[in-house]
Amino acid sequence: MTATAVRSPVVRIPVPRRPAAPAVPPDRAAHPGRAAAYQRVLHQLVRRELRTLADVVSWAPDAECVRTGILTCHAGLVARVLLHHHAVEREAVWPALLRAVPATARPTAAVAVADWTLSCARIDAALRDLDTAARQWAVTSSGRARDSFGRACRALADDVAAQTAEEERTLLPLLDAHLTEADWTPIIRTARCGLSGRQRLLVLGLALEDCCAGDRARLLLGTPRGTRLAWRVYGGGRYRAAIVRLRGAPPAR
Repeated sequence: MTATAVRSPVVRIPVPRRPAAPAVPPDRAAHPGRAAAYQRVLHQLVRRELRTLADVVSWAPDAECVRTGILTCHAGLVARVLLHHHAVEREAVWPALLRAVPATARPTAAVAVADWTLSCARIDAALRDLDTAARQWAVTSSGRARDSFGRACRALADDVAAQTAEEERTLLPLLDAHLTEADWTPIIRTARCGLSGRQRLLVLGLALEDCCAGDRARLLLGTPRGTRLAWRVYGGGRYRAAIVRLRGAPPAR
């Protein structure tokens, strides 16, 4: 009897696709300032990635160290970006806004900033809890630890969606109305997250993925020339490969 080699079927991870963002979001001003546009793009990034992580983690196999590492490392990168974003807002953006708003609008702005501070303190604590859940999954490789990590991603995605929606309702219109280019430029020039070159290109790709045309052009124009050149030469291809490893399918666009 001749032995026949049997190949295990290739398992493809199902990927929930999300509709592309409209060319001009209906609630966006016709000519938003750079500060508010930057905030919206980053909010869009973290909302999508946390939700996608929660989805793909639910299909991750048990005891597969490579897959576990890919997902937990990505969660760590998203958490690092969001923690840094909150630090920049807390230390630079909102103080600049409170200096810029007229005296009559300052009490309203101060209340909104105080509410933001409480909400983001809770989210920052949840991000650190997510890191703990990720390390537990990486160490145990158990289904229970995986499910705990997935629930943490989903709860955090819900909290971030609610917090960013409120911020976009109350604070971003004030940025559009009162923060000038002269106020914003020194903030963005000094806001460095300390990522590696590869991580910067990945985050740039994540930010560009669902951008409308105006935000895409604005984001690339504000990117350092070396990073912009790297993106055009090889960053796009690396980003696509990274997303296929993470989600099991290429970027939506």
